[in-house]
Amino acid sequence: MFMRVDKLQADLPPPKEADPNAAAALQELLGGKYGEMSTLGNYMFQSFNFRSKSKLRPFYSLVASITAEELGHVELVLAGVAMLNNGPDGDHTGDGGDISGAEWEGMKDIRLAASFLSGAGGAMPVNSNGHSWNNDFITSTGNVITDLLHNFHLECGARLHKLRVYETLSDPTGREVCGYLLVRGSVHAHSYALAIEKLTGVDLKKMLPTPNIDLSKIPESQKYLDEGSHRRLYTFSPDDYTEMAGIWSNDEVALPGDPKGNLEVVSGMPDGGKIAELAGVPNVFTPNYAPEEMYEIASKLTKKM
Repeated sequence: MFMRVDKLQADLPPPKEADPNAAAALQELLGGKYGEMSTLGNYMFQSFNFRSKSKLRPFYSLVASITAEELGHVELVLAGVAMLNNGPDGDHTGDGGDISGAEWEGMKDIRLAASFLSGAGGAMPVNSNGHSWNNDFITSTGNVITDLLHNFHLECGARLHKLRVYETLSDPTGREVCGYLLVRGSVHAHSYALAIEKLTGVDLKKMLPTPNIDLSKIPESQKYLDEGSHRRLYTFSPDDYTEMAGIWSNDEVALPGDPKGNLEVVSGMPDGGKIAELAGVPNVFTPNYAPEEMYEIASKLTKKM
C-alpha cells in the first residue's frame, strides 16, 4: 500500500511569468519515453510482479522504494508544468470579466494548446508534443537482471532527457525541477549499477555519469549535492525496505566527481516543500455558486473536522 504526504519532494520557486511553451518542454519529463510516467510504470509493475521476494529481498526493496519516489517525481513535474502554465500566484475572484474580448487569444498559438483548452492549464500524461504516454514504455520481464539492466538504461536516458530540457528553459521553476531530478536520477542509475554488480560482478559504475556532465556545473543541482542527496536512498516507508542497505550502503561511496561520502539508506522520505496553490478561475465555477461561496462552504467543512 502507499502513504501520501501533502508536500512536494522539493520546494519549487514561483515562476517569473506564465510560460506555457516552457511548460510544454517540461511535459517531456512527465510523459516522454524516459519521463517520470515511464520510470514509475516500470518500477511499479516490476515490484508488483517481483518473483522470489523473500529470497531476493534487497533487490525487491530497492525497486519497491524507488517506485514510491517516482510517484512523487510525477507529482513534482506535474506541479512545475502547472506553475509555468499559470504564472505567479494570483487571486482570480469576481465573475470572470467580459469573456467576449478574447483575453486569451494568444493561447491558441501555444505549443500545447490542449493544456489550456482542455486541461485548465494543468498537466496531462503526454510528452512535449502532446502525444499520450503509453504502456509500451514498460518492461517487466520477471528476470531480475534483465529488469535491472533495463532500469539502468532508463535512468541514463532520463538523465539525458533532463539535461536537454534544462538547456531549453530559463525560468527558475522548470530549472529547479530539472536540477532536483538530475540528482535523484543519478542516485537511481548508481543504485541499479550497484545492484547489477552485486548479482553479476560487472562494474557498470564505470559507465557513469551518462551522459558525461558533472552535476556540480548545474547551479540548481548544487544545493542538493551539498546536502548529500546524491548519497541517499529513501525507503518512503517507516519500517519496510531497509534491506536495500545491502546494496546501497555496505561501505559503498559516492561516484567520482560528486561530493565524497558513504552511501546511506534513510527511513522515511525527504523533508520536501510546499505545493503551490493555483488560483481559481471564476468563469468556470459551477453555475449558481460564486467562487467566494464555494470557499465559504469549504471553510465550514474544514471547521467541522
